[in-house]
Amino acid sequence: MNNLVKKMIAEAIGTFVLVFISCGVAAFSGGNLVSTSLAFGLSLIAMAYSIGRISGCHINPAVSLGCLIAKRMNGKEFGLYILSQIVGGILGGIAIFGIAAMSGLNPVGDACNYLVGYNSVTTSYTFGNVVGTLLTEVILTFIFVYVILNVTDENAKMGNLAGVIIGLTLTAVHLIGINLTGTSVNPARSIGTALAALIFDGSTTALSQVCMFILFPLIGGALAAVVYLSFNQEKKIIVK
Repeated sequence: MNNLVKKMIAEAIGTFVLVFISCGVAAFSGGNLVSTSLAFGLSLIAMAYSIGRISGCHINPAVSLGCLIAKRMNGKEFGLYILSQIVGGILGGIAIFGIAAMSGLNPVGDACNYLVGYNSVTTSYTFGNVVGTLLTEVILTFIFVYVILNVTDENAKMGNLAGVIIGLTLTAVHLIGINLTGTSVNPARSIGTALAALIFDGSTTALSQVCMFILFPLIGGALAAVVYLSFNQEKKIIVK
């Protein structure tokens, strides 16, 4: 099997698992802050040690954008990674929402805010709500991607600890952000659950607001890469 195809499949699987497990916990725990945050972190750790050696376990377009800007991947890889992540996110959202529907449960409603990352602007698109969402998602994604770029740097010598540190960072990000925006920091996750909410509940709220949870995390990921490069300009970075 072609190496790039392997990476695409790994990214799709990883994103599927992240959405299926984490958003499932969010839905069925009523959006419990601690359990949902841990679910995101633990599922990422599991995937980091499962597919990290194959694709690097980005499973997040914001992470891939950061890696592209940091010259750790080329444009072709970037495009295919994004495609794979979105497909995995959509399949994960459909799977967990579909299972819930077959079980007679409703994963939308109150818990939906925690699944799709949009609860700060459910009532209206006021200036304050949009700016608050912008700042929250940009800052949290910046922190997350900046940590990833640094602990996976070849000079960091983190070894097997990198996956744990990244997973714990994602947990911390969700502990802070869930009550602010529901915490997206991952466009693929937000797209997948927004579409699933539309399919299984007819809810268009998440889909109508998902553009913010695509754009704002990407801005945060890009800024993280720029800052990372500014501290590492002396290094010779090779594009694959």
